Amino acid sequence: MSARHDHSIAVAAHEIDFMGHVNNANYLSWVQDAVLAHWRTVAPPTEVAGRLWVALKHEITYRKPAFLDDEVIASVLLEKVHGARAFYATIIHRGEEVLAEVKSAWCCIDAETLRPSRLTEEIKRRFSL
Repeated sequence: MSARHDHSIAVAAHEIDFMGHVNNANYLSWVQDAVLAHWRTVAPPTEVAGRLWVALKHEITYRKPAFLDDEVIASVLLEKVHGARAFYATIIHRGEEVLAEVKSAWCCIDAETLRPSRLTEEIKRRFSL
């Protein structure tokens, strides 16, 4: 399991829906931004340039709404890597309040061939797996 990576999120006006809180679809965008930020933090630039990540599955449990100007954090934890797939747990929170819990699966692909690409042992070590 990797170390936790915290990704700051500024809630913007365009993310607010007719009910006055963040529309649920925005949580997927936040998770994607957080997971990709984690990748860019851990992987060397050559790996970042040569590999892309695509989401395979998201399972979201919504706990509380987020509102305009909230200071939200998406805390991501890479749970495991299997072949070209990575499995993340993400907690979206405002201070101590959990807003959503997300389990997601991702596939690493080669940027040129667009085919699945296994992570090397060196990269796995960088993730502390």
